[in-house]
Amino acid sequence: MKRIYLDYAATAPCDPLVLEAMQPYFFEKSGNASSLHSFGQDAKKGVEDARESLASFLGARPEEIIFTSGGTESNNAAIIGVARAMEKKGDHLITTAIEHHAVSEPCKFLEKQGFKITTVGVDKFGLVNPDDIKKAITDKTVLVSVMHANNEIGTVQPITEIGKVTREKGVYFHTDAVQTVGHIPVDVDDLNIDLLSLSAHKFYGPKGVGALYVRKGTRMERFLHGGDQEKGRRASTYNTTGIVGLGKAIELCRRNLEQEAKFQSALRDRMIKEIPEKIPDVFLNGHPAKRLPNNVNFSIKYIEGESILLNLDMLGIACSTGSACTSSSLEPSHVLLAIGLTHEVAHGSLRVSMGRWTTVEDIDYFMDNLPKVVSKLRAMSPLYDKK
Repeated sequence: MKRIYLDYAATAPCDPLVLEAMQPYFFEKSGNASSLHSFGQDAKKGVEDARESLASFLGARPEEIIFTSGGTESNNAAIIGVARAMEKKGDHLITTAIEHHAVSEPCKFLEKQGFKITTVGVDKFGLVNPDDIKKAITDKTVLVSVMHANNEIGTVQPITEIGKVTREKGVYFHTDAVQTVGHIPVDVDDLNIDLLSLSAHKFYGPKGVGALYVRKGTRMERFLHGGDQEKGRRASTYNTTGIVGLGKAIELCRRNLEQEAKFQSALRDRMIKEIPEKIPDVFLNGHPAKRLPNNVNFSIKYIEGESILLNLDMLGIACSTGSACTSSSLEPSHVLLAIGLTHEVAHGSLRVSMGRWTTVEDIDYFMDNLPKVVSKLRAMSPLYDKK
């Protein structure tokens, strides 16, 4: 049986070249990067080379990069850290209705601590209107957090335009770029942002390592207390092997980004065109053009996405019904509800996300089998029977 992985938005396989770059740091160069002896300095060089590579990709300065354990820590550190540092100036934060839980949950946490949170809605494509952000800003606003691209429906947000608004208002601007870094160009100056979160395992690096970009001069309280690593901004022994892997992964992405995005966009556009032609009562979620090159999300009416997922898995195809972080929940996606879908329709969503090793043959196999699975499930569905 074929085994086809189409869930890259949840996590990507680690590139063999990344594993090769990490290997020496497990034994030969296994010193603590904070140590002064040669073993430690060998490890430190690996960390700093990775910092340089990531900063170069983002158009940032190396000293503006803080290594973390991943996107969730980066988001928490940015949101809670800025809120705490700016508490005397104001107690108001702005976010959106379609954020990942790694953003919405820290905001809820702060709300319980007395901060005020404004959640801005989106249109039917999942787009945030910069004017809505502008209207929401008050003299007490200290941070705006809007994700660069949505992890479920793939819509890419007008971050540059929102950043112009926050600059004019003198408010810090954070973006969760976990889904975009390594897949589309990301330049911190072009985007007008002050803080940016990313995670290595989304762009073919190892799990358990990420980074937070913090523009020089941005006020932020440290999130982890302990040693003075990362210039006192984030305590903990350096995950040297993971950081080296992140650096190699971003280096490979920089080399392959344009070619991979072009190839994946072609496969994406093919699915957007052909799936509704092959299957009735199917429609695209997210913006038809302003979306990630590797993401397609459909709602398939009259059946549940979980049933589609399990039947595809029996055929060796791995997809998703939404974010992997909420895949065990029986509640429909908050993102799909935010773009106006009913609970019933939202339950029938299917996310297909591609990556470096996706082939035309993989998509052929998926496209051949999806209509069969849908037809089989609809034949058993009382909802379809009543149509």
